[in-house]
Amino acid sequence: MNKAELVTKIAEGAELTKVQAQKALNSFIAVTTTALKAGEKITLVGFGTFGAVNRAARIGRNPKTGKEIKIAAKTNGKFTPGKSLKDLKAKPAKAAPKKVKAKVKK
Repeated sequence: MNKAELVTKIAEGAELTKVQAQKALNSFIAVTTTALKAGEKITLVGFGTFGAVNRAARIGRNPKTGKEIKIAAKTNGKFTPGKSLKDLKAKPAKAAPKKVKAKVKK
């Protein structure tokens, strides 16, 4: 599902226009981004928690040359799913039918 499809589903579910749903989604994204940059957590009970993770600077290697390189410290966003998302069951992949060789008795 892409952003446009998500906006359509939100509009249908909340009985909003697509423009209103688009504004609501954009506002959620902006507020979440601002809060994470400020080091805050956002917890949606039953859904999950958005948080920020700080990664320390480290030394890495260029896989092609083997030369050491410095990797700068940075902050990444992180999402931890809540109970309702952890309990989801994935749809099983459809397996191709197995080919069975029939044994012929002589």
